[in-house]
Amino acid sequence: MKFEINQTDKKARACTITTAHSTIKTPVFMPVGTVGAVKALDATDLKTLLKPEIILGNTYHLYLRPGDEIVAKMGGLHNFTKFNKSFLTDSGGFQAFSLGKNVKHQEDGIVFKSHIDGSTHIFTPQKVLDIEYNLNSDIMMILDDLVALPATKERIKESIDRTTRWAKESIAYHRQKQSEGIGIDQNIFAIIQGGTDLEFRKQSSNELCQLDYDGFAIGGLSVGESNNAMYDTVEFTTPLMPSDKPRYLMGVGTPEDLIENIYRGVDMFDCVMPTRNARNGTLFTSFGKVNIKSAKYKEDESPIDSNCNCMVCQNYSRAYLNHLFRAREITYFRLATIHNLHYYLNLMKEAREAILNKKFEEFRKEFYNKRD
Repeated sequence: MKFEINQTDKKARACTITTAHSTIKTPVFMPVGTVGAVKALDATDLKTLLKPEIILGNTYHLYLRPGDEIVAKMGGLHNFTKFNKSFLTDSGGFQAFSLGKNVKHQEDGIVFKSHIDGSTHIFTPQKVLDIEYNLNSDIMMILDDLVALPATKERIKESIDRTTRWAKESIAYHRQKQSEGIGIDQNIFAIIQGGTDLEFRKQSSNELCQLDYDGFAIGGLSVGESNNAMYDTVEFTTPLMPSDKPRYLMGVGTPEDLIENIYRGVDMFDCVMPTRNARNGTLFTSFGKVNIKSAKYKEDESPIDSNCNCMVCQNYSRAYLNHLFRAREITYFRLATIHNLHYYLNLMKEAREAILNKKFEEFRKEFYNKRD
């Protein structure tokens, strides 16, 4: 991986990340393709209409189905899915966390029961990386111990101690594998934990950022805390992270969350919100959200957003999208997903341009003025 800072505007950063498969301009939003596909879209939609340089896949889900060994036999994620740009694979820690009673944390890993058939599995730091080597993702997230908020100090301390121990095991294992010719073009990110407790965030940052990772993520947020608590935690944590490596905020979030955290020094984001909300009838625009299922759009000939140049806004009316949603027509899911992801990806392009011109503060104010 090559990482270059192109411009800064106070804490906001415009950077370039180069992997074996693509050149990624930041700030960047990564569409979520959990099982090797962004829901309702295929690789042709991505390559011709949306053109993301990186999308996210999930280690937990791909391990269970179709199986990482099958993906490896099919030439890794790039050949299997025919999306030839970069992949980031999440470690599965969040999925294990979300299983609730079906997961048990141990000192050497996470034991969980499959949500598909109830079978028992264990993820260790080494096992997760072995799966990701098979997937051949460009950026591999390591196994971490995620906790829901609010949590006791004892549980958060246990989480960061375990996360640090697993991070040391993961980087040692990865460098060993690279010396054997495995994972040469794959990069590895560690995940900073600590809840919203700033002292724990400092401890986790200090312990992890001294390790030889290619990039660092802020994890364990957007799991029950308030927006202000999340913003304060990010603002405290980013200065503790290396300035010469990518900074990734996991699982966040709304357009407002992206703008606020770019302002605080984050480079990379992912979230299911644009795709999930699209399927549920909520469309994102420059002036806020549109609930397309509302009856007031039944005869509305205007596009979703007159300021949007996506394929959907250039061709279809709100009335048509309203009709497709009410009819539960599959075409609706594709068109709504294309629009929402275009909005997110374009927002990142506009934010980058503002940073390059050192006008991000003006851009941020205008972003909110349009919503008012």
